Amino acid sequence: MSISFPLISVIIPVYNGDRYIAEAINSVINQNYQPLEIIVMDDGSTDKTAEIVNSFGSVLRYFYQANSGTAAARNYAISKAKGDYFAFLDADDLWLENKLKIQLEIFINNPEVELVFGQVQQFYSPELDEITKQKIYCNQELMTGYIPSAMMVKRDAFFRVGEFDTQWKAAEFPNWYIRASELKLNIINPPLLVAKRRLHKMNKGIQQRDDSRLDYVRMLKASLDRRRTEKTN
Repeated sequence: MSISFPLISVIIPVYNGDRYIAEAINSVINQNYQPLEIIVMDDGSTDKTAEIVNSFGSVLRYFYQANSGTAAARNYAISKAKGDYFAFLDADDLWLENKLKIQLEIFINNPEVELVFGQVQQFYSPELDEITKQKIYCNQELMTGYIPSAMMVKRDAFFRVGEFDTQWKAAEFPNWYIRASELKLNIINPPLLVAKRRLHKMNKGIQQRDDSRLDYVRMLKASLDRRRTEKTN
């Protein structure tokens, strides 16, 4: 009797990521779990991203859109995804080879769980010189990984929360996570390392620090407004 394993859709948004995208894709290809579908969503790159991604051939699906932001890129890829579960990987981050297997086992052993994260470890990108490293703080201890690259979510649970909100320039994922928490999704964050977060000169948090601060203020206000509305209804 054959055993059917659930399909996991891996979604990788990328914008001008030719320096790191191959490593990210290889960290998915090297997962010790199958079946996977890998969807790379190019958000208007003008570098060699398309050339590098397409060199991987049929192991992935590549889509391109005019530059519209990370949220829009993820949403488009999700519209093409066929999996029972969604997993997200930023184009500059890396997965440990057992990331998906660890998380799927948690789902199977805990059917009520809807969303699984894991621990994340930061690392300096190898091309950084010592002067640049001194400007970018890197806590290399394991940390709770509430970031896209550490997440795996059931398909139906994702759509209960809804798509990523494209109004946010730098906080589209924290906004989605807050909405998931408001819906009281059953979330687990096990003490197991699943992803490595690359620190480099072009990290969104570094390049868009002012936008991030403004987004977080607006995001928290929106959450408070939703909760007030729920109490009055």
